[in-house]
Amino acid sequence: MTQYVAEQFTPEEGDILRRYFTNLDKPVFALVNLPEVVKGALFARYSRSPKSLRRLFLDEFVGELDISGDVTIDATVGLRRAEELYDRVFFEYGDDSVAQLGGVHLACEQASNILTKVLEWGRLMSYLEQSTRYIDYLARIGGRYRYYRDPEVGESPLSGRYVGDMDRMFEAYGELLPAMTEFYRRHTPQDPDAPDFAYRQAIRAKALDSVRGMLPAATVSNVGIYGTGQSYELLLLRMRAHDLPEVQTYADLMLTELRKVIPSFLKRVDLDDRGVAWSDYMGDVQESMESVANYLLPADIPAEEAPTVRLVDYDPEAEIKMVASMLYPYTHLPEEQLEREVGAMGAEDRLSVVRAYVGDRANRRHKPGRALERPFYQFDILADYGAFRDLQRHRMLTLEWQKLNPRHGYTRPDSVGAAGCAPVFDEVMERSAALYDLLTRDFPEQASYAVSFAYKVRFAMGINARAAMHLIELRTTPQGHSVYRGIGQEMWRLIRDEAGHAAVAEMMRFVDLSEEPPLGRLDAERRAEERRQVRERA
Repeated sequence: MTQYVAEQFTPEEGDILRRYFTNLDKPVFALVNLPEVVKGALFARYSRSPKSLRRLFLDEFVGELDISGDVTIDATVGLRRAEELYDRVFFEYGDDSVAQLGGVHLACEQASNILTKVLEWGRLMSYLEQSTRYIDYLARIGGRYRYYRDPEVGESPLSGRYVGDMDRMFEAYGELLPAMTEFYRRHTPQDPDAPDFAYRQAIRAKALDSVRGMLPAATVSNVGIYGTGQSYELLLLRMRAHDLPEVQTYADLMLTELRKVIPSFLKRVDLDDRGVAWSDYMGDVQESMESVANYLLPADIPAEEAPTVRLVDYDPEAEIKMVASMLYPYTHLPEEQLEREVGAMGAEDRLSVVRAYVGDRANRRHKPGRALERPFYQFDILADYGAFRDLQRHRMLTLEWQKLNPRHGYTRPDSVGAAGCAPVFDEVMERSAALYDLLTRDFPEQASYAVSFAYKVRFAMGINARAAMHLIELRTTPQGHSVYRGIGQEMWRLIRDEAGHAAVAEMMRFVDLSEEPPLGRLDAERRAEERRQVRERA
């Protein structure tokens, strides 16, 4: 059972690609010799395309670029002198900040949806991941459905069962997608004012939303990453300490490609007394924590019933402290005295400060200042893995999640039942859970590959009010997925009602509390189509 499928290119295509990508046959590669705006545009298009990045570049970007002068470009020119300088500054003086000054666009393809969460862990990197909401996962790679095939499982007696069950899960996904597309088309007729293309895209998005829960966590995705040398170093150290073999293997692939572009910044990763020692430390801590947790909290302790979203911690005095932080730059008072003065104010006076600080927010992209980082909330959330994947990508928060398994049950969209497709959906869930149980005996780390996105995972989210404003306003927009829309709406209600932070809630004026619209993405697709038509007329 091979892990990755090599892409095939014609000699002419290969001649072009070698100028801009660090290899042509591996799932991990860096982008070189391209303007930064082209790299950004490529990654933006990447998230909503079923194509690999190299194929996307050939099909949609080469024709727009003047590549005639790039034939002799060599990305390695100048590396020797750069390494000498780095050795002198970094190894002699230990200035880690130097490694923050060199960045790389890295494409990570054929990565399982377990691995993608590891890749997207760091706060100080930028990510774009292939979306399950805009493209289907029926296009095969090398004749195979798009799921990760673990070599250890592939060499075991479970190989046939793993491939057979995964194939049947993808087949069921393919069976339900046209059925759900037709269901939404029948039940949400086209508005005469809606362009055909926008309507079709909105219908497709709803259908994909309703069936994405059938996909297993082994489903492979493409992730575009931009990060500094320091960020990549920390990511690789964590990956080399991870228990999952796929993650360790992928770390080696990434290191190989990154060293073609920023070798100096990654010298420490596999030095015994540097990176190896750090990774060993991380691995030892993880092993110790698993041991002590299993001893003190055995797996047979029943979990209490819990709501989807629970606010488990907050500061009752947070709004007073926040108002003091808003006023701090405009006074001469020490913070402790300022908090007393604010505490003695009336509620209306404090609210006047808040309203002045927030100003006239015309849209959700107008963000108030850092005083909103003073209030802090801790949420415990139980939601399906599909919604978790979307929320996990927010980076200015503290997120911890538990291992994915079927024990918390799954979420089946009401529309699937209304369309008469519940039996097929439920059969996939049963197959997913049975395969997980089978794998967990011999391959406990790999067992999560079998768990479908519809199964619930528990995760804890620590977030300040400023980050919460961004997350909640973004994730409650009408075009958002119904599950994470509900999570965002409940977070807002808990901040307002349970924490009693009415001023914080009032600042979040672009939270959408409406019921799910029939075609949530229709307005967004209509606006996108109007922009396309304007560009074509220009």
